[in-house]
Amino acid sequence: MTGKSDQQESPVGGRLRLTLRQLEVFVATARAGSTRGAAQQVARSQSAASAALAELEAALGAPLFDRIGRRLALNDAGRALLPGTLTLLEQATALQALLAGGVAAPLRIAASLTIGEYLLPAHIARWRLTHPDSPVQMTVGNTAKVIRAVVDRDVDLGFVEGPQTHPDLLLRRWLEDELVIVAAPTHPLAARTATLRALAAAEWILREADSGTRQAADAWLLPRLGALRVAFELGSTEAIKRLAATGAGLACMSRHTVAGELAHGTLVALRTPLPRAKRPLAVVMRRDRPPGRATAEFLRHCLGE
Repeated sequence: MTGKSDQQESPVGGRLRLTLRQLEVFVATARAGSTRGAAQQVARSQSAASAALAELEAALGAPLFDRIGRRLALNDAGRALLPGTLTLLEQATALQALLAGGVAAPLRIAASLTIGEYLLPAHIARWRLTHPDSPVQMTVGNTAKVIRAVVDRDVDLGFVEGPQTHPDLLLRRWLEDELVIVAAPTHPLAARTATLRALAAAEWILREADSGTRQAADAWLLPRLGALRVAFELGSTEAIKRLAATGAGLACMSRHTVAGELAHGTLVALRTPLPRAKRPLAVVMRRDRPPGRATAEFLRHCLGE
């Protein structure tokens, strides 16, 4: 009787039957929506990824995805498994790095363009002076991409400039920023106070719709000017500054990003009847994941605590 009971042991009880490779494929499939996309993320063949997922579902005794055509969508069991799996894989990665050379796992940060290109580098440089053994990995993208990276646990902290958030995230105010309208010194509106009518009639060079700067600019300008004549939408702050400096249009930008150009006179801040446009910059992190020691120390470093 005892032997029969052992043979019928529940797949989720007793001896551990899951592998990190299976869990890695599971997470990659959840993100990609297919084993083909998962295989590319984990550098395995599609057949190997499919086999690993099948083995995991067999070990758990339940499917983790609904098959909708060629796409795999997480079912209730898969959604329940995902948070714990992500945490386990993060811990395994940190342990592997520690055992490989005694080096701390890298601090992973995502930042929106304004913050990542103009504000955080100085903070990171000062951090490394006091934490030389704590490597930092920073990815830079628009606010929507930063939010997604934190939600998906691809990074430990996110620094954003837009109003976007997510129910899984905590948001903490960090710094204050101000939007300014800039143009080349030769632009017709540069030498006088630009009226609302003149601003509405001008051509604009703006960031893409998912960026925090664009969302803040729209919230500031559209209620007062109506629909703008957007001549260029660019995903690069530097490209916008260079194009605006040629006289091609007006740009609405963070004061942090144009401080150098304003000081050197390659761009000028327009005088307008618009109210000042201040906005908070913020840090986002997951609600269900207390920050690790390095993450908490870096956050205190940035906040000046």
